[in-house]
This record gives sequence, C-alpha cells and structure tokens, in this order.
Amino acid sequence: MIDVDGVTRRYGDFTALDAVSLHIGQGEIVGLLGHNGAGKTTLMKMITGYLEPTAGSIRVDGHEVTAEPRAVQALIGYLPENCPLYPEMTVMAYLDFQAGLHGLEGRERETALARAVRLTELAPKALEPIQNLSRGYRQRVGVAQAILHRPRILILDEPTNGLDPTQILHMRRLIRDLAAESTVIVSTHILQEVQAVCERVVILHGGRKVVDARLDELQQAARLQVTLDRPEAEARPVLERLAPVAAVEEGDGRFTYLVETGPEQAPAIGRAVQEAGFALYGLCPERRDLERVFAEAGTAGEVRHAA
Repeated sequence: MIDVDGVTRRYGDFTALDAVSLHIGQGEIVGLLGHNGAGKTTLMKMITGYLEPTAGSIRVDGHEVTAEPRAVQALIGYLPENCPLYPEMTVMAYLDFQAGLHGLEGRERETALARAVRLTELAPKALEPIQNLSRGYRQRVGVAQAILHRPRILILDEPTNGLDPTQILHMRRLIRDLAAESTVIVSTHILQEVQAVCERVVILHGGRKVVDARLDELQQAARLQVTLDRPEAEARPVLERLAPVAAVEEGDGRFTYLVETGPEQAPAIGRAVQEAGFALYGLCPERRDLERVFAEAGTAGEVRHAA
C-alpha cells in the first residue's frame, strides 16, 4: 500500500529525514512516534505529496508520489495537526465545500456528507459556525473532511491534541472504526494514544527510523521472568546454567528472577526448575511499557525490528 524507499529530506545543511525506508500494508494501524523535530510531519507531508524528497522515492498503491501527486492525494485523507478551517462557515457548509473539492456530486455527495457527520457524531453541531465549536468538535470536523471521499489511507497528525478525556475516548473509538476500511497512520508524541489504537509502531529519532515493529512484540523484552518458591542461593545456580540472572525480587514468599534470555529458552528453564524440585509459579516474557521502549529508542544506533 505505502512503500517508502530510502527517503531523505534536507533543508540546506539540515537533514530533517535521513534515508528512511518502510512498508505499510493494507489495513494496518501504524503509530508514528517521535519527539518534536524527529521528522514525523516531514514524512507525512512527503507521503501525501505536499513535499518532495531530496532523495529516495515513495509509492502509494503503485503510484509514484512525485510523478502522480493527484492520483495519490485522491487515495488519502489527511488531518494535519492544525487543520485549516473556515471559522465563519457552518459545519455543514464547510463539509459541503470540501466534498465539492473532491468532485463529489448529487446523491454521492449527500451520502458522503451524511456518513462523515454520522461517524464523527457532528449532527448536534451541523448548523453551528465553526468558530463557536470547542477544540474537540473542531477536531471532529477535521476528521470529517478527511473521510468524506472514503480514502483508502487515512493520515492523522496529533488527532487527540488538546482534547479532554471524554473527547480522547471518542477519537480513539472513531480511529478504530475507520480502520475497518482504511489503512491508518497516527502521528503523535503521546505514547498512550499509540498503545490505545495502534498495532504497529515506527519510532523516528533525529530524522532516522530507529524502531519498526508490532506493538505486542516490541513490548516483549528479550528476558524471561521466572517466579519460584526458592531463594536466590538455591535458584540462581540452577538458572545460570542456562542464562545469566539480571535481578531478583521477593514478595509474599515467592522469588521472581529476571533471566537474560528469550522465550525460546522457556521450555529448557521449565525442565531445569522441575528437575531441581522447585515450585514454578510463573514463567513468561518480561513486559516493557512503551515509555521505556521510546526512551531506549533515543539512544538506539540502528533500526530494531521485532521478529
């Protein structure tokens, strides 16, 4: 669906994006993470054809972006971080204007407007001037204009920025609903939003891609947590025949050992513990939260892919 091949973007001596490559398949929900200035917006502008790469190429559904920008833009719905709205227009007048820009006419136009208003729950505000709307409703208008033409790809830049908790929950639900028929890219620096709606995460740091993996795999560290009934003096020698023990925690008469090995060693560790006569209460991969993954990505020297 989207193929980014060695894309670089420079502004004079400053490199905003440095040799980034990635493939996004149909139906994926991908979180694009990075601090401000990491290159997220630059990448999205190049995917949508609003900015040309200095080097490399981007293809969207087989169309080369710089050669066929109109064809690419017809496939994409885009919510920029600060969506340009006409404050004096009513919600319906603005959406009707946008529908015309997409070439929608007659019954098709009416159907598209009704669908966008229904999905974004804008009906109560449909005849309100946009300037009277709260931040949350303005974001809904931005999403509504992005989905009018039923795009195959939806790109959302900071979709929950400035929203209250109730509005955030609505936006998350809306993104999941839209993903049923679109490939979705969500760009944000808010980790909880990626955890809430995305299946895969791409992290940019200093213009380079440093992480690209499925979220569930990324949160599994290459270590095992082994919970036993035996103290360190007895258990450590048994475990360290197979792998180093990084840490030990005690609680409620149980001892949890953090073992420096991946899930593939779990059967061997289970057998060793059983043969030693220990009670095994737990054996599972260590779970990392996304905050830790994000922090580690800032010091990564090369791209990390989860298998």
